[in-house]
Amino acid sequence: MTEPSPQREQKREMPMPGVAAIALYLMLIAGTIVVGVVNGGHYPWGFLIFSAAFIAASGGLIVGFRWAWVLALAAVFLLMGYNFWVFSQQQQAAAVVQGFLNLVFFLYLIRPEVRARLR
Repeated sequence: MTEPSPQREQKREMPMPGVAAIALYLMLIAGTIVVGVVNGGHYPWGFLIFSAAFIAASGGLIVGFRWAWVLALAAVFLLMGYNFWVFSQQQQAAAVVQGFLNLVFFLYLIRPEVRARLR
C-alpha cells in the first residue's frame, strides 16, 4: 500500500466570504424570480432563463470555477444597470439602493485576490 504523495493531494479551499455572500445573493435573486413567475405573474416566463443562469453562477462560485465568476460578474453588472435604469425612470429609492449593492458586488468580484483564487 502506498501513501498519497503531497503533490497529488489537493487542499480544498473554502470560498472567500464575499464570494459566498455574492453566491447567496444570486440564489436569492433566482428564487425571487421563480416565485414571481410562478405565483404572481410579476415576471414573464422568459425570466426563468435568468434564474437558471443565476443558480449556475451561484453554484460555480462556491466551487471556484472561472466561468461562474464571469457569469456572476455579468449578472451583477446587468442587475446594476437595470436597477439604475429603473431609478432613472421611476425614481424608486429601493432601485438605487439595490443598484449600489450590485456595484459593490461588481467591484468586489474584479479584485485581483478574487481572480487569483479561481480555477
